[in-house]
Amino acid sequence: MKQEFCLTEQILNIDRMESAVALFGSFDENIKLIEKEFGVRITCRDSELKIDGEAESVSKAGRVIESLLRLINRGELLSEQNIRYCISLVNDDSEEKIEQLAGDCICITSKGKPIKPKTIGQKRYCNMIADNTITIGVGPAGTGKTYLAVAMAVTAFRSKQINRIILTRPAVEAGEKLGFLPGDLQSKVDPYLRPLYDALFDMLGAETYQKYVERGNIEVAPLAYMRGRTLDDSFIILDEAQNTTSEQMKMFLTRLGFNSKMVITGDITQIDLPRGAKSGLKDCIKILKNIEGIGSCTFDERDVVRHRLVQDIIKAYAKYENTRT
Repeated sequence: MKQEFCLTEQILNIDRMESAVALFGSFDENIKLIEKEFGVRITCRDSELKIDGEAESVSKAGRVIESLLRLINRGELLSEQNIRYCISLVNDDSEEKIEQLAGDCICITSKGKPIKPKTIGQKRYCNMIADNTITIGVGPAGTGKTYLAVAMAVTAFRSKQINRIILTRPAVEAGEKLGFLPGDLQSKVDPYLRPLYDALFDMLGAETYQKYVERGNIEVAPLAYMRGRTLDDSFIILDEAQNTTSEQMKMFLTRLGFNSKMVITGDITQIDLPRGAKSGLKDCIKILKNIEGIGSCTFDERDVVRHRLVQDIIKAYAKYENTRT
């Protein structure tokens, strides 16, 4: 028995030609993405946009386009990432949340590019950092955990809320092989701190970054360098926290001084600790969950803002892991 589809069409009116140009994108790439996703045909004549196809698909495509037009009218630029994210929200019947993403700028990079949350999860994470003394961000690669934390730190530094930015991560991957690498200790651990340097270079520019390092306003160091210190008036970020032991995590958390913030980021699916060692990140999520002033934010694959395939890879691995357990 053949399944019958009810074909229909929907007409949307676009008030401004500039909005239509932004919606369609270069070589109609934005509209082609929506057409491919929902199996519809979209045409534009004058101020009318016509969507043809199966009824449910036409309805969803129309809701995506209406959401994207609202973003455009608020001055947002469309990209494959935010179009795909809008599609995922429509598929979840929660496209009204897209309004929350318009307008908020955390920080301006050295090249004048505004940094904004690109997903609802990222928006929640940034709000949590602003509202709490300690924030734990857990999720897969590409969700912006570290980059957004650095942006929040730079904003706090520029507005003189804090005097220092301290970025740290455990050099677990190096293990006992550090001694075989050339150079002094800093040279040996620098490759493991590179993602933190890259984020700061992007926000501040290389010259400004170097100036603040020489003044002691910015410090990028391995986690072992934190022992025995009290960190006042600082914004401290611990990256790759899944690779800390419980003892290291406790040591780090107790470095917190007055007028300071801490952000702890990690991915509990990418633990590089020796077999049998417990992750300090896993422990601290459980131990600290009911303490006032400490927030925890969990990302999923929808918050990934890298190449589309990264989302698909993360979902595929999660599905594979679930079948093994």
